Amino acid sequence: MGSAACYHLAKRGLRVLGLDRFDLGHTMGSSHGLTRIIRIAYFAGDHYVPMLQRAAELWHETGRAANTTLMHVTGSLDIAAPGDVMVEGSIASCRTHGLKHETLSATEITSRYPAFRLPPHFIGNWQPDGGFIASERAIHVHAGLAIRHGAELRFNEPITSWRTTAASGVEVTSGRTTYTAGQLVLTAGAWMPTLAPAIGATGTKPMRQAIGWFTTRRPDLFELGRFPVFILTVDGGSFYGLPLWEHPGFKLGGPHFGREDMDPDEPDRTPSARQVSLIRDCLARHLPDAAGEPLSLKGCIYTVTPDEHFIIDRLPGAPQVLALSPCSGHGYKFCSVFGEITADLVERGATRFDIAPFALMRFADRDRPTSP
Repeated sequence: MGSAACYHLAKRGLRVLGLDRFDLGHTMGSSHGLTRIIRIAYFAGDHYVPMLQRAAELWHETGRAANTTLMHVTGSLDIAAPGDVMVEGSIASCRTHGLKHETLSATEITSRYPAFRLPPHFIGNWQPDGGFIASERAIHVHAGLAIRHGAELRFNEPITSWRTTAASGVEVTSGRTTYTAGQLVLTAGAWMPTLAPAIGATGTKPMRQAIGWFTTRRPDLFELGRFPVFILTVDGGSFYGLPLWEHPGFKLGGPHFGREDMDPDEPDRTPSARQVSLIRDCLARHLPDAAGEPLSLKGCIYTVTPDEHFIIDRLPGAPQVLALSPCSGHGYKFCSVFGEITADLVERGATRFDIAPFALMRFADRDRPTSP
């Protein structure tokens, strides 16, 4: 979110300073691990789909600007039992927005993609425009383009505090010095509850999630061009997987509901034995040709709001401070468009996208007592 915001702000000719508590491309947050899924069909709400369509456009445009490919289109599958919100919401979003899609039976899925072993009553929503983002490469591209457009980026320089000033600006103190600016954009992920107490007060908290790459018996079944990105919801939770790409192992992440609380300042990002066991059990049951030994195991941080939707809003009492994210485990795919939305909000105070569902006020509404 931060590198994308710096790029879009600088591209508009604004003076931009970006600060990161770690180095460029670090593995302490939520963006490492080579790839992230992008799905245009979206069970979480209709208002996400127009942003996803624009995000896909921007991923392609930004890749071309840097003479590389950031988004690979593979098609996406949302797979679950009939009636599950994941698959039914995905189908509904396609119908609402006129997206191309097919509802497939378990037999049809396994005929098309023989790597899967699914319960016979399961269904899937196939949508051809989904795929994955080269997540680490995209951060380097956004940062490089931001610098090309005049942004100043400084790394290993954490923000220690900030305050608004009488001149309707903001003063930011880092581990190195103090800066003044007209506006501040906070994209600190797991550190947002600390840097912005209004977000901490919502109950938003960081959680550890697991991803792994596993030896495959049949790598041909998982090759790019022959295998889609997918979300699979089974008794053990929701898991996501991607085709083989720039790693010899098959990548599976999750389970979405197997998250564990963690302190973001804890240096160890190793996934727990419990999380790895759940992933390996999913592979053994549903993707047995990718159920070999783990080649790489990593943990990342999901910074989860109580309703698992995003936060994009000005902070209470500090209209010159814009909070972007936390992402609740499904935000990376939106980085490109959120960079554009940030530039819209900073430059002119409005955006064409519906971001009302991401306002902080929704948590106040939730906590307000109802009349008897």
